[in-house]
Amino acid sequence: MGKGLAPGIEILIGGLSGCGACLISNPLDVVKTRMQLQGELLARGTYIKPYRNVIHAVWTIGSVDGLLSLQKGLASALCYQFIMNGVRLGLFQYFTNSGITSSDGGGFSSFRSVLGGSFAGICGATVASPFYMMKTHFQSRSVVESIAVGHQHQHSGGLLSSLTHIYKTGGLRGLWRGVTAAQTRVAVGSGAQLGSFRIFNYYLPSSDIRQRLHLPDTPITLRIINAGCAGFVVVAIMTPFDVCSTRMYNQPVNTAGKGMYYSNLITCMTKILTAEGPLAFYKGISASFFRLWPHTVLHLTLWSTLRDQYVSYSEKDSSV
Repeated sequence: MGKGLAPGIEILIGGLSGCGACLISNPLDVVKTRMQLQGELLARGTYIKPYRNVIHAVWTIGSVDGLLSLQKGLASALCYQFIMNGVRLGLFQYFTNSGITSSDGGGFSSFRSVLGGSFAGICGATVASPFYMMKTHFQSRSVVESIAVGHQHQHSGGLLSSLTHIYKTGGLRGLWRGVTAAQTRVAVGSGAQLGSFRIFNYYLPSSDIRQRLHLPDTPITLRIINAGCAGFVVVAIMTPFDVCSTRMYNQPVNTAGKGMYYSNLITCMTKILTAEGPLAFYKGISASFFRLWPHTVLHLTLWSTLRDQYVSYSEKDSSV
């Protein structure tokens, strides 16, 4: 993972690995989004829950909206994953290759790895923010009122026409509405994901834990285990910010294109805490886990494997 590649290749590999994982995890992203939106700004016990748990949500969406609805927002999600992870992983690998995430003596630094992952995540989330907003709009929309949650944005066209309409009504500010919540979400999630992945990747291969559990030391197996451990860390830390991000992106807007519920992340967190209580920050956590854990495993395993395969191919090609 330490050999430097051309920036364009790093971005391409980072983006493709994110898209590969997204194809598998998107149905649970739809479920997570709807579970996070139900009962918005309403006290517990005062509203009907159309989605009781992950299994019930999958069944309800599939049977009422149709099976294809479980892949709602896929085009937006793929665009978001490619751009965000291309920038995020490309930057993080650059930091790693340049020694920025290493200690002053050139050794491994957990703290700098987490900081590098967070900064790279902020950059990726900022650039890709409009696509995350559209993904949230499309995923939350239901054709049946009885299972509709949150504000239902009535986009008449597809991704590009919807983005064009938002730009015409709200300008660039409208396209990047909710970006502060996304930056915080991905800063926390990316720092936890990439930092913990690098930590596990550094310590696990030679640790007593691996030997005691008789875990195989093949590269692909260790990557899956490392990514799985990182997935647990991400879900625990990122979920509250994920809820806020979903709420801010999906809120209704006025004629000027400004959000009508939340003006910023602090306002969003305060309103959720006051109206719904602290447990609301972990709404949909089961869906988040079942989505984020396999997504993280697939994503980081694909990323590291694709990089190694490209390096191997390049070395063979240059030796001919």
